[in-house]
Amino acid sequence: MSSTSQLTDFSDLYTDLINRVRAGTNVSSTVTQAKRYCNIGLHDMHLGFLEKLPWAERDAVLRTQSPYSTGTVTITQGSVTLTGASTAWNTNNSFSVANVRAGGKFTIAGSQQVYSVASVSSDTVLTLDQPFIDADVAAASYQYFEDEYALASDFLRPVDLHKFASDPAIELLPRNKFREYFPRNKTPGKPMYASIFDRGFESNTTPVRRIALAQPPDDEYLITYSYVTGNLAVSAAGAAQTSMSADTDEPIVPLNARHAIVYNGLAAWYRDKKDDNRASQAKQDFTDIMLRLLGSPEIAQSRPQIQPRRGIYVGKARTPWRGRSGRRFITGSAFDELRQ
Repeated sequence: MSSTSQLTDFSDLYTDLINRVRAGTNVSSTVTQAKRYCNIGLHDMHLGFLEKLPWAERDAVLRTQSPYSTGTVTITQGSVTLTGASTAWNTNNSFSVANVRAGGKFTIAGSQQVYSVASVSSDTVLTLDQPFIDADVAAASYQYFEDEYALASDFLRPVDLHKFASDPAIELLPRNKFREYFPRNKTPGKPMYASIFDRGFESNTTPVRRIALAQPPDDEYLITYSYVTGNLAVSAAGAAQTSMSADTDEPIVPLNARHAIVYNGLAAWYRDKKDDNRASQAKQDFTDIMLRLLGSPEIAQSRPQIQPRRGIYVGKARTPWRGRSGRRFITGSAFDELRQ
């Protein structure tokens, strides 16, 4: 970069940090540390400000699945294999999604017990997650429904901590309250409540985060929700990623605020080097930048206005001035009639 330009990419950021601590840029271990502290500074600056930094907000649309109950089922007590007749479980619906999917839920023959689908083998055979505990059933009715859905892959947290969506209105509940209120969430209807759960891992170290809806959707709904992204960097090719790694990667932070990343990383650098005075000064510089950034008025935000206290003027207008000799003006048939 030019010596006079604003910090832009990863190379600019870690080079500036190295220069500020007066270390050599030709020492690989120093460069590695500087890169790490820049990424620490990037992620740390979003802690506590997640719902206040507009560049980290994203929108996504969740489409729900209708319940499916075509055909009948047969299963014996203790078995996990459910056999269907006139069913099309593995056939795609109008939205190119299978009618029945792993992770969905089943109720069989009107039982209160809810089973989860472990896998779907064909249109007429699937495997439940638990053995069937009721008496054998043959040619019985059933209902398949879905009450949990995947969120955006970069979903970190909702923007609104109390409401998942506005249309339809879906209120967010804490996980313990959701479990308490909906221990057997099996009656489809229009979703009104939701909670966010981490459901283990799938082929990587990223937790599987899903939204649980109550009631389970009774139809296809398009639910638009806003969230804070966990992808805080972008490659030169425009690919979103969690951290910066290549020299040409850039943070999602606006250009005029990227130097805050260096000050935040610098505070961590000095803190770990046990230089408390410099760490405190760097943290203060970072805090000052963030306060000014967050204090900037948002687009279309109302500006402070000076409004006079109108009550006194309204009162005078309604009741003309009185002097010692009594009323000087009256309101009669003539405008501003003068009374001697």
